[in-house]
Amino acid sequence: VQLQASGGGLVQPGGSLRLSCAASGFTRKNYFIGWFRQAPGKEREGVSCISSSDGSTYYAASVKGRFTNSGDNVKNTVYLQMNTLKPEDTAVYYCAMSTLPVAPEDAAMSVGPLCHPLHMDYWGKGTQVTVSS
Repeated sequence: VQLQASGGGLVQPGGSLRLSCAASGFTRKNYFIGWFRQAPGKEREGVSCISSSDGSTYYAASVKGRFTNSGDNVKNTVYLQMNTLKPEDTAVYYCAMSTLPVAPEDAAMSVGPLCHPLHMDYWGKGTQVTVSS
């Protein structure tokens, strides 16, 4: 499995960015894609996760209402639309995949608890997001 994150950059506070995560090298239909970020001196934290089976999403409290996670199963690509960006959003953003065997009917209740670095099986290289004036 290969994951390629892109779309990072420098943006002013209040601005927007859209990150993309292109996944390849797998045939599995049910999986979770997560966005994580790591700022200097801090632990990697979960930002948002999405289920491929039904599109259920989870958002960390710090980004809820500002970020939107969406997926295109045809392109095997997940997008993280980030609006109203704040300086504290500055970090390296990673996308990752979890292949834990969760039944589709359980995806909605699982996406939140599963959105943790320890539950991810594959990681892409990060993309830097810097929010600064």
